[in-house]
Amino acid sequence: MQVKIDTNAKKVSKLLGKQGKELSASLRKALSITAIKGMEIIKDRTDKGRDKDGGRFVRYSKKYLNFRANQNKSVPFPTLNFSGKMLGSMTTKANSRRAEIFFAGAEQSAKALHNDKTRPFFGFSRQEEDRLSKVFFGNLK
Repeated sequence: MQVKIDTNAKKVSKLLGKQGKELSASLRKALSITAIKGMEIIKDRTDKGRDKDGGRFVRYSKKYLNFRANQNKSVPFPTLNFSGKMLGSMTTKANSRRAEIFFAGAEQSAKALHNDKTRPFFGFSRQEEDRLSKVFFGNLK
C-alpha cells in the first residue's frame, strides 16, 4: 500500500532554469521533504480520529471496544493505533521523479490495507494536496 507524489520534471526545469544533476538533486530533496510532510499529515490526522476526507472514523464495534478496554488501550474514538507498529512502520523514499509513502514489512502493510478499507486514512484531501504542493515548491532551490 503506497501513496505516490509525481512531478513533471520538464515543466519544473523550465520554471527553475536548472538542468541535469542540479535539477535532479533539487527535485529529489523537495520530493523527500514533501513525502515526510505527507507522512506527518497522515499520522496527525489519524491521531485525531479523522479519515483522509476529514470525516470521523467509523466507530469500533462493541466487541472490539471491550477487547481494547481489557488491554488498557481505551480511547474515546478510533485512532488506528493499538501497538503503534502499523503507523510506526510508515516510511518514505524519493528520487528525482517521484516520492512514495508506504508501510515497511508485509504484516504492517496488510494491516494498513485492511484498516484503510474500513476507515480510509491513507491518502490526502484536496486541501492537504494543496499544502503538500506548497511544501514541494517551497523546497525547490
